[in-house]
Amino acid sequence: MNKAKTITKADLARINAIVSEYSQQKWAMIPLLQKIQSEFGYIPPQSTPFIARSLGLFPSQVQGVISFYTQLYTQPRGRKIVRVCRGTACHVRGGKTILKLVKQHLGLEEGETTPDFEYTLETVACIGVCALAPNIVFADHVHGHMNPKKVEQLFRNREGRE
Repeated sequence: MNKAKTITKADLARINAIVSEYSQQKWAMIPLLQKIQSEFGYIPPQSTPFIARSLGLFPSQVQGVISFYTQLYTQPRGRKIVRVCRGTACHVRGGKTILKLVKQHLGLEEGETTPDFEYTLETVACIGVCALAPNIVFADHVHGHMNPKKVEQLFRNREGRE
């Protein structure tokens, strides 16, 4: 289940400092959004008015860009992102079972984040390594030829017992 993070005055000050680096540079909206996301792990919705004002845009224009790009997030995400492939090759080779096991292990549904912000579960159309199907990406590392035993080992090794 997702929990909202509280944005502090210090966070807003940091956002303002980042935004001020790009003042009146409309072309820089995406790099600016990426920088804020890199700093906070997501783009706090409270930052939209600051961004818009600084770039000379309407808040709806900024929000339109944020909502258009799937790699920009307005909700806090986990420190470790688990992406399960739902592509054809993975599906045919048992990807549905892998997704079910990952959901059970994390106690999450697709798109959810653990309350401690440790994990976020996503599904993707393709990871691009179909020869390794079924596969998942765990904290930016691809793990292929997944099966129930490998899923269990992966999570056992990753939860502080590495």
